[in-house]
Amino acid sequence: MPRTVLIVDDERDTNDVLASFVRSRGFEPIQLYTGAQVKQAVAEHDPVLILLDVMLPDFDGFAVCDALKRDRQTNLIPVLMVTALGEDDHRVAGVRVGANGYLAKPFTPEQLFQAMDEALAWSEEHRRRGTAGEIHFDIRSELTYLQQANDLLADLFAHTPLTDRQIKDLKQAVMEMGGNAIEWGHRKNADLVLRITYRIDPRAVTLIIKDEGPGFNPGRIPHAASDEDPIGHIDLRNELGIREGGFGIMLARGLVDSFRYNDVGNEVTLTKRFASPDGPGKPQADDAS
Repeated sequence: MPRTVLIVDDERDTNDVLASFVRSRGFEPIQLYTGAQVKQAVAEHDPVLILLDVMLPDFDGFAVCDALKRDRQTNLIPVLMVTALGEDDHRVAGVRVGANGYLAKPFTPEQLFQAMDEALAWSEEHRRRGTAGEIHFDIRSELTYLQQANDLLADLFAHTPLTDRQIKDLKQAVMEMGGNAIEWGHRKNADLVLRITYRIDPRAVTLIIKDEGPGFNPGRIPHAASDEDPIGHIDLRNELGIREGGFGIMLARGLVDSFRYNDVGNEVTLTKRFASPDGPGKPQADDAS
């Protein structure tokens, strides 16, 4: 049975071109022309990917994507926005509604295929992990909003096998890394968006905290504590006039079972595994320093 891709674009020529590209990759295109058709088409065709225009005649494409990502039955279907709107604020809007990619017209077939491959790889990773869904929290870069999101997450954790102690550890790790993202990644610019993703995994809780900052090298932060020298950074912070602290990364790493940054340094993934009947599992080695 061929794998299907939904194409949602009211411009018929564009829709047909996308369909030809999709066929060339071995998928069966399902061509739609309005946002209202999407929900039923998803139920009927179980697509592996959705190519979604923003400017539809009935619904805003961002609203369609948001509805798909908020529904637990559909939020693991990758959505690639394909649109003529290429400004940065449009791309940010796509990120905020959970789109897996944003491709601005005009584009080459190679760019489309690369974006499709990346979206499908995201889906395959979740399938392999057994992920049951994702929940996204997009918040302003203020500690008050971070605390509110953390409280909501704690309520969700209470419905998992995490122990009270594990929940407390995870809440503290979120505050430490979220606070770092606000202070250092966003430089306390409250207008920037901090995204916290909660993955519903079968054997663990996975949280991804991502800021919109330029990132950093986690292996080169002399003003922060390290496992080898937990207090050596204090003198440097005093010399630089930086407030007391610098223990956040080291502390958070010790509170979770797996801790890793992406290559850019603006996204950190925290994993807390459920305790087995024989006792807590052995923590995994860090994937990044």
